[in-house]
Amino acid sequence: MRGMFFALIQEETTGDLADAAEDATRDSRSIFNGIGEFLGSTYDYVVGPNFIGDIIASALVVFLGLVFYRILTRGVPKVLRWRRRRRDFLDAEAVARIKRQDTAITLTRNALRYVIFSIVVLVVISIFIKNPLPGVAGATILAAVLGFGAQSFLRDVIAGFSIVFEGQYSVGDFVEISPPQGVAGIVEELGLRMTKVRSLSGEVSYIPNGAILGVTNYISGRQRFNVEVQVSDAEAAENVLKSLDEAAELYLNPPRLAERSETDDGRVRLRIVAGVLPSMAWLVEEHLVERIKAAAGEESLAAEPLVYKVDQANLRRVRDLLPQEAERNLPHEAEKKLK
Repeated sequence: MRGMFFALIQEETTGDLADAAEDATRDSRSIFNGIGEFLGSTYDYVVGPNFIGDIIASALVVFLGLVFYRILTRGVPKVLRWRRRRRDFLDAEAVARIKRQDTAITLTRNALRYVIFSIVVLVVISIFIKNPLPGVAGATILAAVLGFGAQSFLRDVIAGFSIVFEGQYSVGDFVEISPPQGVAGIVEELGLRMTKVRSLSGEVSYIPNGAILGVTNYISGRQRFNVEVQVSDAEAAENVLKSLDEAAELYLNPPRLAERSETDDGRVRLRIVAGVLPSMAWLVEEHLVERIKAAAGEESLAAEPLVYKVDQANLRRVRDLLPQEAERNLPHEAEKKLK
């Protein structure tokens, strides 16, 4: 009985293996036949009379795409800049409007590049699709390539739309991009997929929009510093003021005296203001401070020079808000006392 059972199992296993081997052979034969048909059809198409005509038609499509791209990328900026008024002096509103126009120009160029490229690719595929096997194979390969890179591409494009619609920065703004990129410079181009930033030393960085984790936008394009100095006498104060003219060409706004006052004990207090590019804060915090200390002399300095940054417009805005907050809280405080 036991022998008959093992014989049945062995016979069934042998039959399954034979069926599996037969199926594998059939599948392999089908694959090789398909490859052979594909290669044969491709060879017939290449040596046939239509191949040269399709190549010429494809080249013509590519050429026309390049021509349209050049025409549109040159014509659109002229249209957008047509109503731009020329002024000898530009206020903050005019500068912001120019930056928005330049951003629209770079975005339009970038979008035209992708749109025209996609149209050219689809037209070229439609030219070759008349021969089914090569056309389908080419479309399959293209779909595989696009699918492989679609994830990062879509992430960058979505991030680019967010940057534009939220107005995080525009072309012409001085920005500082957070690590890991750690790039600081002027935005030259803002595209759907990438942002082009040129540093002060001339390096150009192309940063995918999806890789930008954070950005600081110096809207005014500069940093304004206040330096407060207290010296023991008027002579030391004059020496400090004379030293301000040194290396003035390195500053956007050279150091100048903003306020001078005297204390009850005869000391002289100076408030000096200066403006530098955002990435050159060291020019004030280190270089200017050392020059002031050297000009005044260690024995004449009443205290270390105090360096701070305050935007006067924001300071006024905060001062306007604080009394409102206090008045808003007064009824609540009164109610608490009554209770």
